[in-house]
Amino acid sequence: MENFELSTIPHNFAEKSRLNRKTVHNSQMERAQKQAIISDLNKKMVLLAGPRQAGKTTLAKEIASGFKTVSYLNYDRLEDRKIIQQEAWIPQTELLILDEIHKMPEWKNYLKGVYDTKKQELKILVTGSARLDIYRQAGDSLAGRYFLHHLLPLSPAELVSVGVEPELERFLERGGFPEPYLTQNPIDAKRWRQQYVDSLFREDILSLENVQNLRSMQLVFELLRRRVGSPISYQSISEDALISPNTVKKYIEIFEALYLVFRVTPYSKNIARSLLKEPKIYFFDVGLVESGAGYRLENLFAVSLLKYVFLKIDYEAEPYALQYLRTKEKQEVDFALVKAGEVEQIIEVKSNDSTISQELSYFHTKYRFKTTQAVQHLKHEKTENGIFIRKAENLLNELQ
Repeated sequence: MENFELSTIPHNFAEKSRLNRKTVHNSQMERAQKQAIISDLNKKMVLLAGPRQAGKTTLAKEIASGFKTVSYLNYDRLEDRKIIQQEAWIPQTELLILDEIHKMPEWKNYLKGVYDTKKQELKILVTGSARLDIYRQAGDSLAGRYFLHHLLPLSPAELVSVGVEPELERFLERGGFPEPYLTQNPIDAKRWRQQYVDSLFREDILSLENVQNLRSMQLVFELLRRRVGSPISYQSISEDALISPNTVKKYIEIFEALYLVFRVTPYSKNIARSLLKEPKIYFFDVGLVESGAGYRLENLFAVSLLKYVFLKIDYEAEPYALQYLRTKEKQEVDFALVKAGEVEQIIEVKSNDSTISQELSYFHTKYRFKTTQAVQHLKHEKTENGIFIRKAENLLNELQ
C-alpha cells in the first residue's frame, strides 16, 4: 500500500489516470484486496468482515474460482448448517468458505477446532456481515490462527487502484456499495437502498438482538440520518425518540455491530476520556445521509478515510485510527488521522469555500500538524501558510 501524503500525488497516480482508467457500470470488477486475501489464505485462516452487500460473497466466489474443489456453506441455510455442525463437507475440499458463521453458538471454539485438525492443504475463508472484530477479546481462542480483512464499499481510491474512473457525483448520490454504484439505472439504485434498509431491520437486527420496540429503533435510525457530521448527544436523541439515553446508545451499538454506521470519536491521548465525549456518527452507505449535500461529502470522506485506516491496520500492521478534533471552546476539525496515539494529519471538508477555516488554521498554527482543507468545487489547488487546499476529488482518489 502506498503511503498517503497530503502534499503529494502518488507517483503512479497520474500515469494510471492517463493510461488505465475506464468507466465501469453494471459489470463485475476485481476488488483491490483479492490478491492480498489469496496470499493470506496460504498462511492462515482468513476472516473477511464487512457490511451486508459490500461484495464479500462475490469476492469469495472469485477467489474460489482458483481452486478445484470448493465447499461454500452458509450458516443461515438449514442444509448447510447441518453440514457445518457435523464437519461433513467433501473430504477433497481445497477451499472451505463459511459464511455467517458468527451466528453459531461458540463459533470461535468451533473454528479453532476445525483449524487445528484440518488437513494442511485445506484453506479456510470465513465471511460475515456483522463486525467479526468486535468479538475479539482477551484470551481469544482464535489468536494466532487468522488474518482479519475488512471489505468496505467501493471508494474512489479503490476504483483508481484497479484502473476504473471514479465519479464523485455518482458516489455522493448512490454511495459506494457495488450494486447501486455500478447500475446503469438510478431508480434501481434507489430500490436497492430501500430493500437494503428493510432487510437489515427485518432480518439482521431482529436476529442479532431481542428488540422489543422496533419502531423506536427505526426512529433513532432516521434521526441519525439527519445528524451526520455533528457530535451526537444520546440525551437529545432520547428526548426526540421518547426512550432512555442508554437505549439510544444500545441501538447505535447494534447499528455499529451490523456495519450500518460507525462512530468517530474526538481525539484525546486519554482514550477513556475520549470515549466519554460525544462521537460523530457516519454511515457506510453515503446514500443514506439526509443532512444535505455537504454532509454527504463529509460522510464520503469519513468512510474513505476509515477504509484507508483498515488498509493500514490489516496489511501493514500500523496502529492507525480515525478521529476528529474538538476543544472545550468547541473549535472543531472534521477528521484526524492518528497513528500510535499521535495525530499524523488533519482534514477539513468543504463543498465550496476555499478560504481556510479559522478552526483549521488554529490547530495548524498551534500544533503544526500536516493540514489539508478539501474543497469539492475548487478551481486551483494551492498552499497557504503551510496548509494545503486540495480538490476533494483528487484527495479521495489518493487514499490508498
